[in-house]
Amino acid sequence: MAGMEELLRELTPQVLGFLTRRYGQFDLCEDAVQEALLAAATQWPTDGVPANPRGWLITVATRRLTDQFRSESARRRREDSVAAMGGTEELVAPAADSLDAPDEDDTLTLLLLCCHPAVTPASQVALTLRAVGGLTTAEIAHAFMVPEATMAPRISRAKKSIKAAGSSFEMPPADELAERVRVVRQVLYLIFNEGYTASSGESLQRVELTAEAIRLTRMLRTALPDDGEVAGLLALMLLTDSRRTARSAADGSLIPIDEQDRALWDRDQIDEGTTLILATMARGGVGPYQLQAAIAAVHAEAASAEETDWPQIHALYLILEKLTPNPMITLNRAIALAQVEGPQAGLDLLATLDDNKNLTESHRLDAVRAHLHERAGNITEAHDLYLAAARRTTSLPEQRYLTAKAAACTV
Repeated sequence: MAGMEELLRELTPQVLGFLTRRYGQFDLCEDAVQEALLAAATQWPTDGVPANPRGWLITVATRRLTDQFRSESARRRREDSVAAMGGTEELVAPAADSLDAPDEDDTLTLLLLCCHPAVTPASQVALTLRAVGGLTTAEIAHAFMVPEATMAPRISRAKKSIKAAGSSFEMPPADELAERVRVVRQVLYLIFNEGYTASSGESLQRVELTAEAIRLTRMLRTALPDDGEVAGLLALMLLTDSRRTARSAADGSLIPIDEQDRALWDRDQIDEGTTLILATMARGGVGPYQLQAAIAAVHAEAASAEETDWPQIHALYLILEKLTPNPMITLNRAIALAQVEGPQAGLDLLATLDDNKNLTESHRLDAVRAHLHERAGNITEAHDLYLAAARRTTSLPEQRYLTAKAAACTV
């Protein structure tokens, strides 16, 4: 069953790309592909996977698309006796021999379309997971802990926004490509982060999202093999995800990196990620994802928390902070600085973030500040800040961890 799901997700962008390139109207083609995927998920377990699964999906989706056009045509004829589809051609399922013909790899084009600037970031994530990742609306809703009735309109609005923007199924102009690819990288990173540390709910992690983010980033790297930041993003995901098994106990409680059993870290992912980031950075033109991957690689190469090369990590954060000033980078640099110069140095750096509304309303600033106060021996301050952070987070594992840390801070 898992193998069939993997096959369907692999085929989704191929089938959607084929239909959209052939017939246009991305929104209708995407609906048709979703119906074909549902039909496959229902029929294949009983009837078996067809000899040409891609052709099967294209044929079924084309029939659904034909039905949609006929229905729309009938509606328009009823509403306006003069206009009868305005010359739209009736769709015919492709001939069987055309289904095996070599087809263009439309993954990058689809990703760029799903991450169109007319679409909000939240909708870009949802549409990418559905149109390119092959996840159902129900699966996406479950992953983000929202009702399906909330997620479905979000995806529908995204497709309407793309249609209203007049976007065609083709690569954007050269002067827009770099910015659009940057957005694609950002969307894939958002998907990964939500999977790695779920923003809400009972589970610390949502493995299906991290796995999908890594799979889609591999596809993006195949489409853009010379993009150093795509390679850096993939390396960052692999190195970060390598710690997944060690991040939580049997009861689901959070285990911080300095307390993790490093024997549980995935060495294959570490080796792949480290090799990739070293080769990528050697080519020059280092970007933010490459620097974050390099930091993750330093953590990965340390046999224990005590052997971590914190001066190197802090130096990398300094470069990253200068390259892309960001309060979250400063927050993380404060942790590294505290390891190098002591907790008070980290607390002093955190004080520069007190005017940042996004951070002060998040639990992370209080959580890091609590940790540094605890290290400095300021137990009362640490206790109060741990509790404040616990009240702000909507992740139950993080909430339990922070509450336990507060309880442990006793004079």
